[in-house]
Amino acid sequence: MTGIPGQAWSEDELRACSTTQVRSPLGLAASVGRLAQRSVDALGWTGSTLPPVKLLGRQIIATAELVPDAHAERLVFGSGPVLDRAEIATWVWPEMDGRVPPAAARITGFLAPARHWRTALTAAVPFARFADAAIVVPRSVAVAPDFAETCLIRARQFGIAVLSCDGDDVRVELPGHSFADAPPVEHTAVSRWVNEVVYQQLLAAEAPAPSRS
Repeated sequence: MTGIPGQAWSEDELRACSTTQVRSPLGLAASVGRLAQRSVDALGWTGSTLPPVKLLGRQIIATAELVPDAHAERLVFGSGPVLDRAEIATWVWPEMDGRVPPAAARITGFLAPARHWRTALTAAVPFARFADAAIVVPRSVAVAPDFAETCLIRARQFGIAVLSCDGDDVRVELPGHSFADAPPVEHTAVSRWVNEVVYQQLLAAEAPAPSRS
């Protein structure tokens, strides 16, 4: 896969797709990338584990895969990821039916790692409407008195999975709701925008590294 036709990325957008080999937001030695991959493996999510990105003011990690037919159609018509939220807001208008690019990313999950479960849940809840969602907290948080009494109860209300980690050891404390067998969720302006951002991340992750001169 080469470039993205007709798409100019800003410095901030490119930074959102940067390497994941940074210190974990949980304050652990494990990198974000390794922690995210172990968490995704524990949950059984499919697709590529993408770099952390800030969406809707929250730091999350998405897992997703390209939708082959939709991606091929967008390549043919030179329709790269669209990040203009004002433009995307028009895509759900009835008169735009059949006139907008198809969603080319299938999002399989959203992961929110944080040092405290309240911060993690705040990040994960808005995305639980679109796909499977999970939080990851340090093991020390998972044994605190308010964890079972408050965190697990609230996470269960939103269908969010809860994982704890100690170094590279990741454990599922609460399974979440699965969208695998659920009927397709109707797209909204927000969900289409999120899909476009993830589509951009997928293309960046799968594009070959530039050759050195």
